[in-house]
Amino acid sequence: MTDFGAFWDLVILVLAALLPALLYLAWVRKSERFMAEPWTALLSAFAYGAVVATLVSAALEVILVGVGTAFSNAFPAPEFTFLNGNSSAGLFFLVLVIAPFVEEGLKASGVVRSASRLRLVSDGPVYGASVGLGFGFFETLLYGLGAFLTGGLAAGLGLIFVRSLSSVLLHGSTTAMFGYGYAQQRLRGTGYTAAGYYFLAVLMHASFNALASLSAILLAVHVNVLTSAQADVIGLVLAVTYAFAAIEHARSVIARTNFPGAQGVSSRYRPPPVRTRTDVSRKQ
Repeated sequence: MTDFGAFWDLVILVLAALLPALLYLAWVRKSERFMAEPWTALLSAFAYGAVVATLVSAALEVILVGVGTAFSNAFPAPEFTFLNGNSSAGLFFLVLVIAPFVEEGLKASGVVRSASRLRLVSDGPVYGASVGLGFGFFETLLYGLGAFLTGGLAAGLGLIFVRSLSSVLLHGSTTAMFGYGYAQQRLRGTGYTAAGYYFLAVLMHASFNALASLSAILLAVHVNVLTSAQADVIGLVLAVTYAFAAIEHARSVIARTNFPGAQGVSSRYRPPPVRTRTDVSRKQ
């Protein structure tokens, strides 16, 4: 705790986690130059991702890990070891399978919640990024608080900084891609597009987690070409690179599908009438 006291430490941690996520949201929104979504709607989606998606995902993951551990203990066969949350295999199963499926599903529900606001296909990834960035913000804050309680303010801020360059962007980009598929399905009626992009989001999430867990994976498979510290650094660099590439791809998708007359404009949208020179002269 600093001389400011616990309250101000908490304020500093909240701002450190929140401001990068909001800056990323503004960056994503800037990609939508035509009919940009209102901030009130985007912040509502952001709040849903931060509170509902994060907390419900955490609860579901705890339940699933608990059920799996109980099952593994009741039937202690080697093939069920991955269900035991207390084992290394169980931790990998949580990080690479359970968390991606659960978290992407809950974040996707935030996009579906905003369905009535979709006018262009580009709106889908914008709302998806809003939900995902909200999720990333609150999850990062929780991790930062944990580091703060064990290592002080510097440890909390350090972890928040690293996650703001990696995990926050990853959550925004994966849900943006689901939003893109969902908007295509809703506005263009292109079959089961949303389901396909949901699995893409899960795959992206799992791949990122694998990069971030590179040191632990190499240790588990007994590959000793790198020291633990080297693997940690390489994994972090790869994860950050992956996250920035993913969000930049999402921004490019938004830009490509956001223009006047874009295919997929919702039937609920009616463009404003075009004023001609004759109309102007009549008013004068």
